[in-house]
Amino acid sequence: MKKVIISIIALSFTFYSCKSDKSTEDKNEDNQVEQEEVVEAKITLSKFEGSPKFEDAKISISSMNIGELDSVASVDFDFKVENYELGAQTPTAGENGLANSGKGQHIHFILNNMPYSAHYESSFSKDMPEGNHVLLAFLSRSYHESVKNAFLVQNVNVGNVEDEGADLTAPHMFYSRPKGTYTGKDTEKLLLDFFLVNTEISENGNKVKATINGEEFMITEWAPYVIEGLGKGEVEIRLQLQDADGNMIEGPFNDVTRTVTLK
Repeated sequence: MKKVIISIIALSFTFYSCKSDKSTEDKNEDNQVEQEEVVEAKITLSKFEGSPKFEDAKISISSMNIGELDSVASVDFDFKVENYELGAQTPTAGENGLANSGKGQHIHFILNNMPYSAHYESSFSKDMPEGNHVLLAFLSRSYHESVKNAFLVQNVNVGNVEDEGADLTAPHMFYSRPKGTYTGKDTEKLLLDFFLVNTEISENGNKVKATINGEEFMITEWAPYVIEGLGKGEVEIRLQLQDADGNMIEGPFNDVTRTVTLK
């Protein structure tokens, strides 16, 4: 009888110990899950490398014909593109994790630093209101990274305009990417790309301050960058061209804010 009692007590103690250990493990797992849930993704900005250079690529305007002006003029643009194939897929496209255009390489056409339009042929028409416009056009890889050595910038006057237009010898910064709405895998890596005219940036000189959903990054090298760690929803991106002391460099395009959507 004594042996039976001891066996039951021992069995009960073993069962209680197992139950106690399991309860502790469950609590630890729950705590770990809670900790993982409260950790927010960190936004990162890193230099993007590995694109083909296209050092011999060039773009220029062969002709520009402004039609009759009512309230809006239809302007015919004819670009000359050299050593670059519009409509072709850029090598590494689809392998670098960036959103890619299925239509291939193209021209980014930017008026007055508004969102660009993409053109896959060298000739096209644009409706433009009367006034002075600043045109920036550059060659773009199929995943929308600019070819920085192949661009043009000039004033385009439509209608009876007395203003000479913007000073194109001054420092200017133009916004390019990201743009629009991103879905699926394209939300994981966003290309940040901008275009500089008449200025350079460096650690000891002018800089570009990027503010992404409230987080600030100081860019000291003109290069493409990749934004990662963003959550779904709207993303606000502000770019500012600053001098070595952190002061804004005056100019019509040097402080720009855009919003894109991740779904």
